[in-house]
Amino acid sequence: MTNTIVYFKCSRNVEVQSPDVFTADIGSLFCADKEVSAKLKSLKVHHFSKDSCKRTVLSVLKIVEHMENTCPNITVMLVGETDVLVEWIHVNRHKGWQQWLKAALVCLVSFFGTAFTIMAYHNDVGINNVFTELYRMVMNREPQGLNVLEVSYSIGLAAGIIVFFNHIGGRRLTKDPTPIEVAMRNYEADVDNTLIETAGREGKEDEVSS
Repeated sequence: MTNTIVYFKCSRNVEVQSPDVFTADIGSLFCADKEVSAKLKSLKVHHFSKDSCKRTVLSVLKIVEHMENTCPNITVMLVGETDVLVEWIHVNRHKGWQQWLKAALVCLVSFFGTAFTIMAYHNDVGINNVFTELYRMVMNREPQGLNVLEVSYSIGLAAGIIVFFNHIGGRRLTKDPTPIEVAMRNYEADVDNTLIETAGREGKEDEVSS
């Protein structure tokens, strides 16, 4: 029989909602033979038991071994990652009051925490004294209560935060990712690399059988 070429692109990190992990869950697969493609996509490569860890590292070589055992007359061409971190998560499809309460608490902590940080910074640098001295130099008199300099600074601070974080409400100002998104992606990449390297050193990676 002719040798069929299979192209497999594995992801770096995937989340599954079922204890059974299939090839289609961890990457993209292409094959000209539709029957082989359907069989390989439905191939189960891992199973999470109830007592086991909800996170595991799979070697692509192990997945290739499963593929070739299922369809002997294939050649698998790898174009993605060499290891994949698979996590089994439980998702509550019906969001109740607990989810809304958590979201409200996160919003309150973020709001008051940010406000406290800004106020503490302004207190450390003595921003009130700077405004008073600047107002005295420009207007040649003492400021009386709230002045235009403080109002302008407050508006400029809010506008600067909006421009920097590239968000206003639910809208994005530009197509570029926000600094928080960039920081989160870098953090996720570092976590994935650490978990994969740790699993490899501890011998917990699901490798090919010898």
